[in-house]
Amino acid sequence: MSAPSGVRAGAPLEPAKPRNPLSRARIERIADRTVSAFGLVFGLQTLPTALGQLSALREPWGAVWMIAIFGGLALTVILAVVQRGVKIAMGVLSILYLAAIATWPLLVRDPSAFSSEKPWVWFLCSVFTAFAAVAYPLWLAIAYTFVAPIAYGIVRALPAGGGVGVELAALDTIYAVILGGVILAIIAMMRQASSAVDAAQSQALARYATAVRQHATEVERVQVDAIVHDSVLTTLLSAASARTPEQKELAAAMAADAIGHLHAAEAATPEDQSLVGLGQLAERLVTSANAFSSPLEVEVRDVEVHMLPVNVAEAVYSAAVQAMVNSMQHAGGPEVHRSLSIRGGGPAATVEIIVGDDGRGFTEAEVPAERLGLRISIRDRLAKVGGRADIRSQPGEGTTVTILWPSAEPQPVGAQAPGSSRFEQGTLTPADSREAEAAE
Repeated sequence: MSAPSGVRAGAPLEPAKPRNPLSRARIERIADRTVSAFGLVFGLQTLPTALGQLSALREPWGAVWMIAIFGGLALTVILAVVQRGVKIAMGVLSILYLAAIATWPLLVRDPSAFSSEKPWVWFLCSVFTAFAAVAYPLWLAIAYTFVAPIAYGIVRALPAGGGVGVELAALDTIYAVILGGVILAIIAMMRQASSAVDAAQSQALARYATAVRQHATEVERVQVDAIVHDSVLTTLLSAASARTPEQKELAAAMAADAIGHLHAAEAATPEDQSLVGLGQLAERLVTSANAFSSPLEVEVRDVEVHMLPVNVAEAVYSAAVQAMVNSMQHAGGPEVHRSLSIRGGGPAATVEIIVGDDGRGFTEAEVPAERLGLRISIRDRLAKVGGRADIRSQPGEGTTVTILWPSAEPQPVGAQAPGSSRFEQGTLTPADSREAEAAE
């Protein structure tokens, strides 16, 4: 048999890689959909029994509880598919189920109907302990796993629940606790394992990003060193062989040029303290905003007199453009309203840039760890120059990215933000810049 097309004969086949890595967000989605489907299946199996017992319950409250419980089970499946509010629905339904058990003696009109068969709420006990395991924190889910079966056991021992006696009611309770505990243990272990994977992946990505930055810095340093080396070496050779006045003049010019290269190499470091006006930065951002296919409403205020270091301006510009790119890619199409606000000398910081939209929005905790836009391109980039980014978003409510420099968060005593070693972390006017140059 010949090898498949595109595969070299004799080459070992690589194992297939998973399409999506294991993550806490993915485990939560799987748990939401699996448990909601599990609840619907049990609900459909219980519905005939509930309808058969409806005549033994008081009207209309028996029908009201049935509609609330079984309708809620169907609703959770829909919410789990669209991934909107499913945990809230599960939490509310778990409370309603407890209320149905607590009020069961008041609902029963004919207790004799339950002497030979269990009340229909019994068959859903494991469903709602699973709902609690998904919706509640671990300690509250553990408490619910015991409280719900015990409440049912008490009702089962009462005449309204069939009056089966303490022994049989205790057996039903223990069975429900064991089943609910197994479900809770599985969900808790999967969450713990996925959180460990997320943490390991985040650390690996952080180390990779650090290595990439160090490599880029080293490559740039080697390039600068090569330029300086060639310039200085050529100058020395020319000076050594200069015999005529013209050759000596050329050697002197080359020496001046080499000195300029040395000064440029000295200045081309992460501590470059040259300044740029906030107005220039605003013009670059407005030009970038106008280049996108979807328009942005732009507002620029109070940018004329403020100055900031070049490396800070580059970091702020790159972070703001990344925020606009994220909005274009993930918020929606042209129907989404987008805005860009650039402000200088605001109450929070010297530079305040806000990129906002009313699009899809997202939950930041569910962003995959391999997506570097928010963490590396925006937050880390600003943190390296002493700024910060506040990102606020909710599904269906849009996203707002606020870029501040310098950071409004308190700094340790004696500490300075990166990128501002000899400039104050505040407003630096052109007059201040001229005075500093004159002093030098």
